[in-house]
Amino acid sequence: MKNKLIVLSADAMVTEDLELFSNLPGYQKYLANGCMIRKVRSIYPTVTYPCHTTMMTGNYPDRHGVTSNFKFDINEKPTPWNWFADVIQSKDIFTACKEKGLTTATVSWPVTCGHKNIDYMIPEYVPQVYGVQGNDTIEDMFRRAGSDEDMIAIIKKNSHILKEYKHPYIDEFIVQCACDILREKQPDVILIHPANIDGARHANGVFHENVNQAVKDTDRFVQMLMNVQEELGLAENTNLVVTSDHGQMDIQRIININVMLADYGFIDVDQQGTVTDWKAFCLSNALSANVYLKNPEDEQTKQRVFQLLRWMKKEGIYGIGEVYTAEEAHEKYHLNGDFAFVIESDDYTSFGESVNGELVESFGDRDYRYGKASHGHLPEKGPQPIFMAKGPDFAENVVIENGRLIDEAPTYAKVLGVDLPDTDGMPINEFIRK
Repeated sequence: MKNKLIVLSADAMVTEDLELFSNLPGYQKYLANGCMIRKVRSIYPTVTYPCHTTMMTGNYPDRHGVTSNFKFDINEKPTPWNWFADVIQSKDIFTACKEKGLTTATVSWPVTCGHKNIDYMIPEYVPQVYGVQGNDTIEDMFRRAGSDEDMIAIIKKNSHILKEYKHPYIDEFIVQCACDILREKQPDVILIHPANIDGARHANGVFHENVNQAVKDTDRFVQMLMNVQEELGLAENTNLVVTSDHGQMDIQRIININVMLADYGFIDVDQQGTVTDWKAFCLSNALSANVYLKNPEDEQTKQRVFQLLRWMKKEGIYGIGEVYTAEEAHEKYHLNGDFAFVIESDDYTSFGESVNGELVESFGDRDYRYGKASHGHLPEKGPQPIFMAKGPDFAENVVIENGRLIDEAPTYAKVLGVDLPDTDGMPINEFIRK
């Protein structure tokens, strides 16, 4: 019998959560005495969609092409997310599995809408929450995202869980759908992405009793998934991974860099707050941001914007801790794209996206950039993500203090016996049973 692989990405779970998590019953039964990386170095920016694309490709953003949760589109508000897999520019674990005849599934895994090599797909896709296509039913939404009718039936079966489309209801829905896919389809590989810990940190700060409850719920999710495998007689043949994508840092304020760009004549805004023309624009990744130029060949504008950003950093009151040219970001952090500059937070400021409001804004619940804690910062900062694994193909009692996010997909590929060549990462050979 083929061994199975379940990957649960517990968004924003960090090293400091392990003291609680490792004493819970799901961990004790299914993960204790397995493999662990206590601190995983993420990628830049430390935001969910670039991170999860790295987690399924083994590449940095300069190769896989996803540099933000968002698409850069000035005219569409709210800013559209990178829901669809057509933005990925390098081979991923799903394609590698397909080539070897393995069946794959995802539930709420980012950047997988429309992925042609995922057999059973309920991707992360929630445009109606943001008012994009508000008349959709949940079934319409997921059909557009590429879910087939078998997945639509599972979605309908569990849609009653979604009393509201927010945490913790989303996460209960995700895990219950994953359980049904395991029962009905028994895929060789399933990747699942609940974000209840991430949501609790955004809402309350990095460390809070509500975060602890989300960690406890994550342990319950592990039990739910593995209980299904036990029902099916597959638990002994299941490799279980619990991992995460990034940490978070507490913030004190939100600063709208585009308000400054507008004040200095780089963005034209009408009385309704609509951008009518622009020379430079800031796309926020929370604790970092990418600054785009409408005309990248306009050296005069490029230098003026650079001077303004460096002056704002020097003044020390605008939330900017570092200013990188695109070339510097590429060299230092493997981050590359159509932007001209990357700005990094001063560690207690998140960047907003408003162009005509106040420069300094208070917390809100519009999206992750406006919470009491957030991410997007340099990967060496703040609490670090984790990686745990146990199963027939993983070694026992191997603990590594430091690891890399880029090594996860190559490790899955080696465990599964599939080909994922030419990655920035490499398999974690210490974790693989000889």
